[in-house]
Amino acid sequence: MTIVREVAKNLNLEVDFVIFSMRDGDTPYLSDNEAEVFAITTWSLLNPAGYWSAVSRTKVVLDIGAGDSFADIYGLKRFLFLWLAKVIALVRGRMLLLSPQTIGPFTREPYKVLATSVLDRTYAVVVRDRQSLAALQELAPKARALLSVDVAFALPYIDRSAERGGPRLRVGVNVSGLLFHEAEVGTNRFGLSANYALVMRRFLAELTARPDVEVHLIVHVISKVVDPDDDGRPADRLHQEFPKTVRVPDFTGPCEAKSYISSLDFLVAARMHACIAAFSSGVPVVPIAYSRKFSGLFGLLDYSWVMPVQGFDDDQALAFLNDCFERRENLHTDTALGMAKVSDLLAVYRDELAKVMSASMSEAV
Repeated sequence: MTIVREVAKNLNLEVDFVIFSMRDGDTPYLSDNEAEVFAITTWSLLNPAGYWSAVSRTKVVLDIGAGDSFADIYGLKRFLFLWLAKVIALVRGRMLLLSPQTIGPFTREPYKVLATSVLDRTYAVVVRDRQSLAALQELAPKARALLSVDVAFALPYIDRSAERGGPRLRVGVNVSGLLFHEAEVGTNRFGLSANYALVMRRFLAELTARPDVEVHLIVHVISKVVDPDDDGRPADRLHQEFPKTVRVPDFTGPCEAKSYISSLDFLVAARMHACIAAFSSGVPVVPIAYSRKFSGLFGLLDYSWVMPVQGFDDDQALAFLNDCFERRENLHTDTALGMAKVSDLLAVYRDELAKVMSASMSEAV
């Protein structure tokens, strides 16, 4: 929204926002004067008085695909929600721009053919990593494809970096409820070679034993409906197991989360946007990958301090985290170098927004 406002201002346009999002039962973090929030449900997608009607009030639809959900890794139901929302926007004659996101993986049908059917018809598809660009060009070679970077790098925040560098290092640990649950029940559908829950517990045990470290348990994904995906429940459990930790209160919105993260000396996180919040606020961060979106995004920025999905057993994973912690100054240097690339990549998306908004006004005339 910040990026769109800036582009619109340069075009002497005013914009109103309608946020089409999944319903999760939580209180929206946007105020009514910032945007109208429309919950996408099965009913609203299939009822003519729902999404079909609401999308007709727009000129441009910027579909960010929940960042990485236009893929087959989260199952058919989630994919069909995102696919049908795109189809309806196209049928209603809206200009559909896919904002910077991961495209794929698409490894089987019907995902491939359905994805291609909408990708070919969009105004443009903006991806946030080279792997997605390659996947897009293979799936839909006719689509207008552009390489940018995740928009969360531009998320506004209050800089709290002055809180760093105290007598005790502020070390953030963001434990993904999704990965923690998968490890504990033994399904491991993302194929991590290390036991995520065990490694996190061992890492916390070592950190909390150090007198020069203060551990902050960062909750980044909060859900009252999808329990296995919620970061709050494992954070509560781990705080009980390791009472020396600080269980950071749940954030009311992404800007608040990024502001808090900017106060840390170091962060280990499995949530992509917690990692981006740290990276873009100058905090040394170790992303724990569970899909190619991590290697794709951070590889684009030449940032190699990412724990891979495969290749580490439990001991090696723990050793990697400890080594990164000791070399956090190197990580800090690499985040600064990466942010120089971010600026150029975001300019690609800004230019495309200017084109699609200008085109929509020309059509209206």
